[in-house]
Amino acid sequence: MTQPESLRSLLEAVANGQVTPDIALDSLRNLSYESVGEFAKIDHHRQIRTGFPEVIWGPGKTPEQIVQIMQVMRHRNQVVMATRIEPGVYTALQPKIRDLRYYELARICAISPPSIEPKIDGLISILSAGTADLPVAEESAVTAELCGLRVQRLWDVGVAGIHRLLSNRHLIQSSSVLIVVAGMEGALPSVVAGLADCPVIAVPTSIGYGASFGGLAPLLTMLNSCAAGVGVVNIDNGFGAAVLAGQILRTAQKINSK
Repeated sequence: MTQPESLRSLLEAVANGQVTPDIALDSLRNLSYESVGEFAKIDHHRQIRTGFPEVIWGPGKTPEQIVQIMQVMRHRNQVVMATRIEPGVYTALQPKIRDLRYYELARICAISPPSIEPKIDGLISILSAGTADLPVAEESAVTAELCGLRVQRLWDVGVAGIHRLLSNRHLIQSSSVLIVVAGMEGALPSVVAGLADCPVIAVPTSIGYGASFGGLAPLLTMLNSCAAGVGVVNIDNGFGAAVLAGQILRTAQKINSK
């Protein structure tokens, strides 16, 4: 009932007299949120408000808490996702949720259909500066795919070998939104934004030598980009970049449908 299509069908059934108001009320009883034990309140309404369901943040939760939350969410969502799940935590989760899938590089666990058809028009291209940035880049890619977005990956195209990026310029030009993930000095988003005619979401990573200060140096570089059209998310926040890219595409689709 947290899907807009299901809610519309229920309201139409009440209007047509096929469903009584009491039955409809019972169906909507947990629409706003649902308590799980005394440790969580699941925001079932988020899909309707924002277009994306609530996602479980793994760190700080016990495996048993994650299992209970996932079991409640799966009854109302086609996709249930938990981020920042380390291999040892997945090992504890897997026997209790048999159909749980694990994306090890992205550190994401998900209950999802075998394949998810894109729900929103447009192409998100995700670029990583170096191989060490891949965990954050893959978190972004997997999140976007599980949200029903079309994704194109372009790895290891940092500015130290700029020809690697320039030889893929056609991929940049075919994109609707670009997510650019970089550590060290964080220069790649500025370079990409100078070649692109679409929004660029910059993701600083905590990869780099001591003077990168755990990602603070690339964060400041990206905030000070001389190229226009660059937005910056927090350090290592591949998940947030994917959701922002999805919101950009959803807004464009909404405008085009009017």
